[in-house]
Amino acid sequence: MFDISRMNLMWISFYSLGAMALAAVLIYVARYKIPSRPISIMVSLIAWALLIFAFLLMIPVLGGSSHA
Repeated sequence: MFDISRMNLMWISFYSLGAMALAAVLIYVARYKIPSRPISIMVSLIAWALLIFAFLLMIPVLGGSSHA
């Protein structure tokens, strides 16, 4: 579907998984470790942005490569 080599798709998937893991850590920190509500909201928004970024990165990975 996409004109991306399989090796590059592998790296894109690693970046996406890393963004998801970082988002999970940031959500944990925002909920349980940061007492200040405004800072907690900012960290949560960063985590949500990372999740959206990871989702967008997964679209080409799931679409596959047109290289044989």
